[in-house]
Amino acid sequence: MTFSNQAVKRAVGDGLLSFPITDFDEQGRFDEASYRERLAWFIGHDISAVFVAGGTGEFFNLSLDEFRRVVEVAVDVVDGKLPVIASAGLSVETGKAFAKAAEEAGADGILLMPPYLTECPQDGLVEYAKQICDSTSLAMIYYNRGNGILDAASAQKLADQCPNLIGLKDGKGDIQALNKIVKTVGDRLVYVG
Repeated sequence: MTFSNQAVKRAVGDGLLSFPITDFDEQGRFDEASYRERLAWFIGHDISAVFVAGGTGEFFNLSLDEFRRVVEVAVDVVDGKLPVIASAGLSVETGKAFAKAAEEAGADGILLMPPYLTECPQDGLVEYAKQICDSTSLAMIYYNRGNGILDAASAQKLADQCPNLIGLKDGKGDIQALNKIVKTVGDRLVYVG
């Protein structure tokens, strides 16, 4: 970890964010050389943070060892120039394991994916996110999407319970719902659309 949680919050809230895909070869294995080139190209531009092993399919298809290597490579290539934010999620225990691997690999933050597959009540979403937030000191950004949509009251509750929660990424596109969250939680979080 190179950047403090507040530095990650500032970077995410002020600049162009980068979400490079994870490169794979014809056999479906992580293509480290191609990924290094992709990351070098991305960080050669004016961006403020890089999100790795993300939600465009890669996170959900990576083993823990593959994930760890993707994050290690990203941290190596980025070399402290800007925050590296990796993904975690699926289940509480899997989320904790991926958050720990990201922290050990040198990531600065976590984009917390929603729980796998099924819908959850609001108190279950808060508890899911809280347990994973509590398992790491890294800056956490909750990804409000799919079956894991927090309402304004739940977003406030989670922000109150998790000091390392620094942001909310909207993946739904419901501007009215996002506006309610922003009005409720205020600048305690940074918001990514």
